Amino acid sequence: MRILSGIQPSGALHLGNYFGMMKPAIELQEQGEAFYFIANYHSMTSLLDPAQRRQNTLDVALDFLACGLDPAKALLFRQSDVPAVTELAWILTTVTPMGLLERCTSYKDKLARGLAPNHGLFAYPVLMAADILIYDSNLVPVGRDQKQHVEVTRDIAIKFNEAYGRTFVVPEPGIRQETAAVPGCDGQKMSKSYGNTIEIFGAEKAQRKKIMSLVMDSRSPEEPKPDAEKNLAIQLLKLVAPPAVSADFENRLRAGGLGYGDLKKALFAHYWDYFATARTRRAELAANLDFVEKVLRDSALKAGGVAGKVLQRARQACGLD
Repeated sequence: MRILSGIQPSGALHLGNYFGMMKPAIELQEQGEAFYFIANYHSMTSLLDPAQRRQNTLDVALDFLACGLDPAKALLFRQSDVPAVTELAWILTTVTPMGLLERCTSYKDKLARGLAPNHGLFAYPVLMAADILIYDSNLVPVGRDQKQHVEVTRDIAIKFNEAYGRTFVVPEPGIRQETAAVPGCDGQKMSKSYGNTIEIFGAEKAQRKKIMSLVMDSRSPEEPKPDAEKNLAIQLLKLVAPPAVSADFENRLRAGGLGYGDLKKALFAHYWDYFATARTRRAELAANLDFVEKVLRDSALKAGGVAGKVLQRARQACGLD
């Protein structure tokens, strides 16, 4: 089974990225042939600073390796280091109906958040399809909000196969429902676009301030909270604390007597401890960037070998070779 996933270097990675994509991806490296790419082509639709893109790309590599990605078990590479994906994107564009793209909700969501409309934003699902199909991917782990893109990829692969003969593997989405959506500091989905993130490797003082600033309701500490499971701090605590600990805090909040300040302090302590080992590992990696670069280069070489064969198959099928 070949597993494929990617993440944009559009800013500092956060808990939503970790629990929604990174942690499942790292676990899946034990279950199949894992290809993970840093989607720097995709980041061009929203990030225009070249230096920031380079730094963000390096940071994503450091974060992934620090959090447990094993280069002996999984590939980690820059999307742009396998440029064959852009040629395949054009080939796929020619069989992609406009209506299919017009129905994609992510384009409308991005415009609603103030991004300027451009072809890259609109055609994003086609490049994503190329990312998936060029590696003969079987499984694509995604959050609920990304499921539509895998469905679009399946539609495009089927249309190409119907037009030119069976060429592409039709992938399946893999969704972990329990962590598919991580709430941000404001209760919305955690996202860099919303400015509501808690970073994986953010500075201690800044992340403590974010967590202590989580908005709670106006009920007094003594008042029972029968809806304790909906509390934002409780939801986040369930991600970073042992189940028995988070259950204890939830029960105490439900019964009354637990102050929100104490709950937030506990959340910060468990969050900070959760990534302690990874922080140490990240510092070691940052001091050995030659190793990080070698991982990216070697992975791209292996991924490029697979991509070249699939692209050649597609070119032959549609008469380009």
